[in-house]
Amino acid sequence: MALQPVVKRSVSADVFEQIAAEVLSGERAPGSALPSERQLAEALGVSRPAVREALQRLAAAGLVAVRQGDTTTVLDYRRGAGLEILPRLLIRQGTLDPTVARSILEARLHNGPKVAELAAARAGDREALRHELDRCLDALARETEPVALQRHALAFWDHLVDAADSIVFRLMNNMLRAAYEPALEALAPLMTAEVGNVAGYRAIAEAVHAADPPAATAAARALLEPATTALIAALDAAAATSNTAGATPNTEEPS
Repeated sequence: MALQPVVKRSVSADVFEQIAAEVLSGERAPGSALPSERQLAEALGVSRPAVREALQRLAAAGLVAVRQGDTTTVLDYRRGAGLEILPRLLIRQGTLDPTVARSILEARLHNGPKVAELAAARAGDREALRHELDRCLDALARETEPVALQRHALAFWDHLVDAADSIVFRLMNNMLRAAYEPALEALAPLMTAEVGNVAGYRAIAEAVHAADPPAATAAARALLEPATTALIAALDAAAATSNTAGATPNTEEPS
């Protein structure tokens, strides 16, 4: 097994990660109460201030509700949490969650054409943008390593998001990228066709440079849709296989 860098974290961060993992996995169901600070501190072998800090972080993430002098209640993260939990949902115990990956790809297909449209309409310094996009295109044309190709593609989209001048798309892109990057290696075989399509990226860049929003939208969709459709089909197949493998066989004898 290849050695991995040791991640240095505080005690409260370790407590946060343990409880967050239990909440996101469903081990601690919405509406259930967490043990008291004292009980958690004893069970985890840490100080109560460390537990208190972790609970505050969990509350800020929308995973629990902390009431002074009362129990701490687990919340339904689907209702109260934000995009910042996506990385934890996508990779669980070192395994890619196909349903979460599918959701990210669907969001990418929805957002990408709109970002390209806005970049074509709103880009300020078009010469500077042309320079950055050309650098990305050159890197995509030269690169052969699958993960590095994806990083160059992410950089291309990052420049388009900046040019789109939308704080909502910028923040969404930050969170989607944070979720996507840990899975680059796992997704590399599935992304080869898209990130290797330099002509597709160039078509987007040319439409943006020409300040042609409809053409930019069409070019982005033409690049993203085929790969996204294929990726979602592959992820659905993987999820179905996983569900079948995890099913408990019926051993009851017929009556």
